[in-house]
Amino acid sequence: MMHLYWVALKSIWAKEINRFTRIWIQTLVPPVITMTLYFIIFGNLIGARIGEMHGFDYMQFIVPGLIMMAVITNAYANVAASFFSAKFQRNIEELLVAPVPTHVVIAGYVGGGVARGVCVGILVTVISLFFVPLQVHAWWVIAVTLLLTAVLFSLGGLLNAVFATTFDDISLIPTFVLTPLTYLGGVFYSLTLLPPFWQAVSKLNPIVYMISGFRFGFLGIADVPLALTMAVLLAFIVVFYGLAWYLIERGRGLRS
Repeated sequence: MMHLYWVALKSIWAKEINRFTRIWIQTLVPPVITMTLYFIIFGNLIGARIGEMHGFDYMQFIVPGLIMMAVITNAYANVAASFFSAKFQRNIEELLVAPVPTHVVIAGYVGGGVARGVCVGILVTVISLFFVPLQVHAWWVIAVTLLLTAVLFSLGGLLNAVFATTFDDISLIPTFVLTPLTYLGGVFYSLTLLPPFWQAVSKLNPIVYMISGFRFGFLGIADVPLALTMAVLLAFIVVFYGLAWYLIERGRGLRS
């Protein structure tokens, strides 16, 4: 039985990875171009006027946040679009009747989202080397934060797809929730620049912890303690996973 589950998991992974690599011009190239423009405009042009941030060149300071922003967006979008397409085309019914546990289905789709998020993150990191030298404080922090964040937002995309009833619903969360939270998550500034009240408000934004942890991996500086970053990530993953499992198990929005 375990062999059957493993075959099912690999099949979903292969389908998901093939899906975004087959249309790489639409899935991998646009975020790289967008981040390159951020590097040029915010890093080179505006950054030259801002100067240093926490003792680092402004371009060095924003690179970890921009990489994380690309990972978040692409991990989320990959699962949301793929799972909803399976719902829309009624392909999801094949998984529902197959002798495969819900955990395998979730792991398969999340694995595809993580793969795309990590691929985009690596590409953006390579592009950043044309603007700033690579500086790494702790590789393990970079890897763990990157993977946990990709898992979290892949689960978020899955939840969005479960609740969505039209293709328009897929774009609502990224537009009205993810984008504001990301821009207010410390990508372009340090929380220490804010008044105490707004620092406290900012810490209600979970993306602050992800960007802070990722920046610590590169530069060794953080707006929040690393242990708190990991705790927040793990807590959200557990909640999102449990909710996704419950909804899919109950067939919420999946069964006609």
